[in-house]
Amino acid sequence: MDRQRNVRLEALMAEYGLTHQGLADEINRITAQIFGENHPHHCTDRHVRRWISGEVQWPWTRYLHALEQLFDRPAQALGFIPRGRHSANLPAPPQSPAPTKEAPVRRRRFITASAAATVALALSIDETPLRGRLSMSDIARAHERIDRLDAHFSAIGGAPLLDVATAYLDRLTTAADHCTYGPRVEQALHTAIAALCSSAGWAADDAGDLDAAHRWRTTALQRAILGAGHRAQARAWSDLAVHARRGGHHREALRISQTALASREARQAPRYAALLQSRLAIGHARIGNRPAAARALVAAQAAHDRIDPTEPAPRWLNFLTAAEISGLAAITHQAMGQLADAETATAQALALLEPGLRRSRAYYSVQLAELQIAQGNTAGARTTAATVDTSKVSSENITGRLAAVHHALSTA
Repeated sequence: MDRQRNVRLEALMAEYGLTHQGLADEINRITAQIFGENHPHHCTDRHVRRWISGEVQWPWTRYLHALEQLFDRPAQALGFIPRGRHSANLPAPPQSPAPTKEAPVRRRRFITASAAATVALALSIDETPLRGRLSMSDIARAHERIDRLDAHFSAIGGAPLLDVATAYLDRLTTAADHCTYGPRVEQALHTAIAALCSSAGWAADDAGDLDAAHRWRTTALQRAILGAGHRAQARAWSDLAVHARRGGHHREALRISQTALASREARQAPRYAALLQSRLAIGHARIGNRPAAARALVAAQAAHDRIDPTEPAPRWLNFLTAAEISGLAAITHQAMGQLADAETATAQALALLEPGLRRSRAYYSVQLAELQIAQGNTAGARTTAATVDTSKVSSENITGRLAAVHHALSTA
């Protein structure tokens, strides 16, 4: 059989931030759960290298079970090629528990816990120096780790990542207090901490702890100012606007969005302008200023159209696709009472969403069901609600709203 490099597995490892040894460690952890701690076979980085190179195209069954469980997809979707027709059907792992009513909850908790453990392992936060002199290379590695954290947020939601983010924040702030560095590194370090605080804010938001989310977002703004990081400041202002809106403080949210739009970053970077104009539109709609909301929607779309697709986006802004612009427009239409337009825009957002943005798909699917209920379309809402899969996404906000949808449908 010709050797064929397993680019799918390689891409997934990059997405999860896993090294060869990191993947081997995760496989050993999962096989120990499936086959027992005393199982004699031990996966090493050499096994992983052989899988990626194509030298081994169909690993041993115990490793395939672990890989399927870790990445939550079948072996062939991981790029592996069966040796024959019968080998593609993996035997069930030993002592598989019978399904119970609580199985989906247990599965969701396992997936999120496993994902958090994977991210924590991949970040290698214990490698951040706590003594000595920091360099720009150290800061670059910190930003790389924060980018990985943001990528996982889009995939699984923030709740399981809160402990990871706060642990890494402890590490970086300790480094800031005890290491030595020059002025340039100091500013860059403040900017990195600001970015991580923003990530922690969203993780706390998804965990349902809005007080902690506000603390992290306020700290993000403070650190961004200390680091003179214009992009970090724009991000922090944008997050604070969302927080104010979540708390029902719509005029405050509007004023924050206006402040953020006055920043240099919003004027020069169309991605930031598109996001901030979309959130400004929601703010205007929530206080009843329909003409201003409509103008902001047009400005958001115009800014999104100016984005250069060849220019890479900051990792935390990867979610800002045409789908997200439609989704935010739907929230604006809903706030203005234009429910049919809101439903159309939400459906468009779901049609445009990329497969990896599972959190966004769950969010907008719930939004679509809510809009259908509000218009009396209970049959459509039941169909939509049935498609919402929260087993791979951990967000108290999304699951709480979905529960409210099911309750409304049960009493309709």
